Amino acid sequence: MRTTLALLLTLSLLSGCAELKDAGRTIGDTTKEVTTEIGHATRDTTKAIGHASQDAVNSVKNDLSKED
Repeated sequence: MRTTLALLLTLSLLSGCAELKDAGRTIGDTTKEVTTEIGHATRDTTKAIGHASQDAVNSVKNDLSKED
C-alpha cells in the first residue's frame, strides 16, 4: 500500500514538473521572440532617424554652399 501511494505521489510530482518545464520553455521562447522583435524595431527606427538626420545635414550644407 505504501509503495503504491509513494509511486502515485512520485508520478504526479514528475507530471507536474514536466508541465512546469513546458510552461517555462513556452514563456522563455515567447519572451525571446518579443525581445527580438523589439530589438529589430529599435534598430530600424534608429537607422531611419540616422538617415533622416544625415539627409538634413547634407541639405543644409548644400544650401550654404549655394549661398557662397
